Amino acid sequence: MTSAATPLTHFDAQGQAHMVDVSAKTPTHRVAVARGRICMLPATFALVRDGQARKGDVLGVARIAAIQAAKRTSELVPLCHPLPLTRVAVEFRLDAAASAVELQVTAETVGVTGVEMEALTAVQIGLLTVYDMCKAADKGMVMDDIRLLEKQGGKSGHWRADGV
Repeated sequence: MTSAATPLTHFDAQGQAHMVDVSAKTPTHRVAVARGRICMLPATFALVRDGQARKGDVLGVARIAAIQAAKRTSELVPLCHPLPLTRVAVEFRLDAAASAVELQVTAETVGVTGVEMEALTAVQIGLLTVYDMCKAADKGMVMDDIRLLEKQGGKSGHWRADGV
């Protein structure tokens, strides 16, 4: 059971899960940035980098998947509020030395609750799409370092992860 002082806002005083009431909050411009990466064999990395994967443009499809995932986060994460996103930006960075693709997503809205979950969901689905498109060549790919880098807006203000 949780107490009224718990920082876990998705539980009521009896410890039951619930959707947080955000009706009294003031709309603000909100931004969240999340990042993650997928590591693969050097040969698989070359297929992605050179656009030679059997299923087509891996990064192009992953970009669309990430955007779509951000838009549908409330359908995937049970207690998330549906948000009117004003922007979803998807950026890839290729790290040849690590045979890795890094994905960073920035999600924005003007609303009463943050967009952290949308940014994080977009990163994970984008990386899963890379995995799906390349799994015939490399079933051992590893997704890691998925995390929130920064959030802005709302009562809690600006937050940035250590080392960013």
